[in-house]
Amino acid sequence: MSNANYRVEPVTVSLDRAPACPLDPAPSLTALRAEQPIARLAVPEGAPGVWMITGYDLVRQILADPRFSSRYETHYHPLAGGHLPPALVGDLTGMDAPQHTRYRKLLAGKFTVRRMNLLTERVTEITRERLDTMERQGPPADLVEVFAQPVPALMICELLGVPYEDRDQFQSFTRALPEAGTAEAQYAAFVELGTYLRELALAKRAEPTDDLLSDLATGGDLTDEELGGVAAFLLGAGLDTTANMLALGTFALLRNPAQLAALRGDPGLAVGAVEELLRYLSVAATGMRGVLEDVELGGRQLKAGDTVVIATNAANRDPARFAGPDVLDLRRSAAGHLAFGHGVHQCLGQQLARIEMRVAFPALLIRFPTLRLAVPAEEVSLRTDPSQVYGVQSLPVTWDRG
Repeated sequence: MSNANYRVEPVTVSLDRAPACPLDPAPSLTALRAEQPIARLAVPEGAPGVWMITGYDLVRQILADPRFSSRYETHYHPLAGGHLPPALVGDLTGMDAPQHTRYRKLLAGKFTVRRMNLLTERVTEITRERLDTMERQGPPADLVEVFAQPVPALMICELLGVPYEDRDQFQSFTRALPEAGTAEAQYAAFVELGTYLRELALAKRAEPTDDLLSDLATGGDLTDEELGGVAAFLLGAGLDTTANMLALGTFALLRNPAQLAALRGDPGLAVGAVEELLRYLSVAATGMRGVLEDVELGGRQLKAGDTVVIATNAANRDPARFAGPDVLDLRRSAAGHLAFGHGVHQCLGQQLARIEMRVAFPALLIRFPTLRLAVPAEEVSLRTDPSQVYGVQSLPVTWDRG
C-alpha cells in the first residue's frame, strides 16, 4: 500500500493475543502491518509522538540507525504514561555509543562463535543431566521447572564461574525472578540476585578462576559496580529469553506434530529449526527507541523526542519478507530474522543461545518419543504482561514410561 493511502489519524493498538492463536502476534498488530507498517499511536495530550513499527524493512532500518536511541530515558512509554528511568550500571541494552561501545568491546571477544562452540560439550552434558532428572521423576512434569529453566541457568553458571556449591542457591534466585507475583516481589528477587553477583564479582578479583567474570575482573577497566552490573546484565540477557524459547518452542512443536516428527526424525534439521522457531515465536516481542533528531521514515516525519515502538514479532511475520509467515516450517530459510535484533545492539550471546537450543530440542524429543501435553493446549498458562519476554508460565507434559 502506498504512503498516500495510509490513515493519518492516531490509532489505538491492543497487544492482546487471540486465545485461539497464542503463538501469533496480536491481531491488531497484524492488521496494522497490512494497513500502515508505521502508525502514530494515540497518546495523552502534551505527550511526545509515539509510533508503532510493524514492517520488517522499517524495523531493520531503525535498529541500524544511530538517530534512534537505545537509552531508556529517551523512551516515552505509552502504557506507563511517561519516560523510562535510565539504565542501571552495566545494562548494555539501555546505552548508546560511546558507553555502549566501551562495554561491547570488552565483551565481544568473550562471545565469539569459536568460543561458544567450545561450550557445546558442556551444553550436551547439562541437557543430558536434566533429561535424566526428568525421567527419574517421571510424568507428568512441568517442562519449565525441570528442563527449560535449568539448562540456560546452569550454562550461565558455567559462563560466569558460579561455584558448584552455590549453584542450587543461584538457581533458586533465578527461579524467583519469573515466579515473583508482583513488581515489588520481582524487584526484591532481582536485588537479592544482584547482591550475590556483586559479591561473586569481587571474589573473582581476589581469586580469579577460568571463566568470563574472572576475565572481566582482571583484564578490563571495570569498576566494582560496573562488574556486578555487567554480570547481572549477562544473566538477564541470557536466561529468561532462552528459557522461554525452550518452553514455548516445545509448546509450538507439540501443537505442530508434523514439524515435531520432522525434527525428531532428523536431528540434523536442528540448525534451521532453531532459526525458524526464533522467527516464528519472537519471544522478545517488542522494543523501543527514542528519536534523537527529526527524521523521515516510511513516508512519515518523525520529530526529535518522539518514540518508536518496535514490534519484532510482527516484523518477523511480515509476508513481504517471509512467504507464508504464519506457518511454522522448520525447513524454511529463516535467515535475516530479527529475533536477536540487528545492528550494534544485536544480542551478544546469540551463539550460546543457538547452541543450547540446537542441543536441547532434539535431545528432548528423542529421549521422550511420546512426549505430549498433559493438559489441553488452551489450558497452558501463557505470559500476558507485554513488558515481559513472551512464553509459558508452566508447561505440563507427560509421556509413556519405557
